[in-house]
Amino acid sequence: MRFTMTFAVVALLALGAVLGLAACGSDDSGGGAYGGASTSTTTDSTSTGENETAAASKPAVETIVVRNGEPVGGVAELTYSAGEEVRFEVRSDVADEVHIHGYDLTKDVPAGGTVSFSFPAELEGIFEVELEQRVEQIAELRVNP
Repeated sequence: MRFTMTFAVVALLALGAVLGLAACGSDDSGGGAYGGASTSTTTDSTSTGENETAAASKPAVETIVVRNGEPVGGVAELTYSAGEEVRFEVRSDVADEVHIHGYDLTKDVPAGGTVSFSFPAELEGIFEVELEQRVEQIAELRVNP
């Protein structure tokens, strides 16, 4: 009898823990991968006649804001899995070259302008994204297996 009661209590506690974790762990594709005060997330809005369901399922585009030559809120963390499409943009109040190390991709961003990046996550590892002339890291790109 005592074993049955103990088992019932343990089972209820385990069920409560599982339900509690399920309620807290939402997959919004913007949390752990892109979270942080240094970035704001916008959605890619198009009006090409696609139905609303398809448009709503498009991934968010991460925006890294640079003010006075530094990333607002600190270095952004961008996390992807191998094979995914890396998509982000840099909005800067200073002119510089945005360089993604490892992938060796560069784009010039004008003062007050925005540049967008979109490429397949083919190389696994951790890569620095920086303002090249200022040698200022603005993001860390992590590509997981």
